[in-house]
Amino acid sequence: MWTKEVFGTDVYHLVACFIIYSMLGWLLESIYMSICNRKLTNRGFAFSPFCPIYGVGAVTGYLLLHPFADNVIKLYLIGAVSATIFEFLVGKLMLRMFGELWWDYNEKPLNYKGIICAESTIAWGFYAVGIILYLNSYVVRFINYHDMSKGIMLCRFILLVFTIDFVYHLIQALGINIRKYVEKMHEKYESVKARWY
Repeated sequence: MWTKEVFGTDVYHLVACFIIYSMLGWLLESIYMSICNRKLTNRGFAFSPFCPIYGVGAVTGYLLLHPFADNVIKLYLIGAVSATIFEFLVGKLMLRMFGELWWDYNEKPLNYKGIICAESTIAWGFYAVGIILYLNSYVVRFINYHDMSKGIMLCRFILLVFTIDFVYHLIQALGINIRKYVEKMHEKYESVKARWY
C-alpha cells in the first residue's frame, strides 16, 4: 500500500507530507495567534500538534499546482483562488457540523461572512508559491533522508495518536454522550450473557 503510486508519487510520501504540513501549519498558526493574543494559543482542534486542514491543503495544493511551477504568476493566482475556495468549503462544513467557525474574518476588510477575506486570499497565493517552488523540495528531502520502514512506523503511530485525539474531541464537540452509549452496550451485554448462562 505504501509504495502504490497516486498522482505521480507514492502513498508513503503523500502521507508523510500530509503529517509534516499538518504539524508545520499547527506550529505557524499557534505562534501567530499566540503573538496576536499575547498568550499561548493552541490552534489545533484537539490536544495534538496537528491541523489537518494545512496537511490536506498543502498536499492537494501541491498535486494540483506543481504543473504551474514554471509560471509564477499563474501559480500565485491559481493557488490563491483554489485555497480560498477550499477555505470557504471547510468553513461552510464547520458551520453545518458545529454551528461555528474556528476562525473569524469579520474584522478583516473585504471579507465574506467572516469565512474568507482578501488578506487571506493574498496570503494563500504566497503560500502556494513558497510551497511549490521552495518548501516541498526540503520536505521531500527530509522524508527521503530517513529509512522508509521507520518512516512508515512513525506515520502509523502519529496517525493513530491524531485519530484517537481527533475522534475524542469530535465526539465532545458534537455533544455525544459516550458514557450513555457505553452503559447501553453494557446492558445489552448483560442481557445476552443472562440468556446464555
